[in-house]
Amino acid sequence: MAAARPMTGRVCVVTGATSGIGYVTALELARAGASVAAVGRDANRLAEAVTRIGSAVGNAQVQGFTADLFLQSEVRRLASEIGRAYPQVHVLVNNAGAVFSKRDQTSEGFERTWALNVVTPFLLTHLLLPRLEASAPARVVNVSSAAHGGVTLNFENLQGENRYSAFGAYSRSKLAVLLLSYEFARRLADTRVTVNALHPGFVSTGFGKNNPGAFGGVIGFFSFLFGIRPQRGARTTIFLASDPSVENVTGKYFIRSHEVASSPASYDGAAGARLWDVLSLQTGIPTDVLARPL
Repeated sequence: MAAARPMTGRVCVVTGATSGIGYVTALELARAGASVAAVGRDANRLAEAVTRIGSAVGNAQVQGFTADLFLQSEVRRLASEIGRAYPQVHVLVNNAGAVFSKRDQTSEGFERTWALNVVTPFLLTHLLLPRLEASAPARVVNVSSAAHGGVTLNFENLQGENRYSAFGAYSRSKLAVLLLSYEFARRLADTRVTVNALHPGFVSTGFGKNNPGAFGGVIGFFSFLFGIRPQRGARTTIFLASDPSVENVTGKYFIRSHEVASSPASYDGAAGARLWDVLSLQTGIPTDVLARPL
């Protein structure tokens, strides 16, 4: 089991907390004594997850927050609700993510991979920064993937407008997460808010099963054969969220709870700054402003 260090008095926000590594992360942080804001899209599944955590951890302080993280309007509502519920936030785990076999857009006009995997962590981190900075030392933990290796960002095709492939979109979204993690870390260097990213491993979860037909079936088949258990996949996330040894570490990439180098493209500072500007425009966050009051 992936165990967290003592977290009594800490408030942790975990997105994608209804299953897989997000659920294990929320469970173990609660077991360590943290107050956990568990975020999920489906109200019934979220309520079930909160109940299961409460049953497993007798004194669990877990509150469920339902939000459709594909939509910026929902991310903003979520941040406001968390802000009202908690005067402090010590850890934000941007865990929610998905892959889509076919290109589709949200009601706000964004390709779904881009909206969930990239826009949401960028916006939610911005919106919760007042709480994080007020609670420092605080941490942002971004779940990326080793799939980011071997790809670069094409700024003329960020959302697959001209050419779309499911794994291409997913891989580039995880590269974008790394570029943004490093850019956040650079911009927050004078604060006590750290930002790190990780690869959890190929985890046997419901990942990809949202896709109908053969695509989802193939992912499920290989996940069953080669995937690791969520308890193991969550270890690095929990480590970065709780371990004292990384309290002052920022702008790094981890696999199996060890700092490693990410791909050369992920260290392209010019690309990171350009991506920041693109997302600032897409979200309405001024490029030179890190956060707005809740």
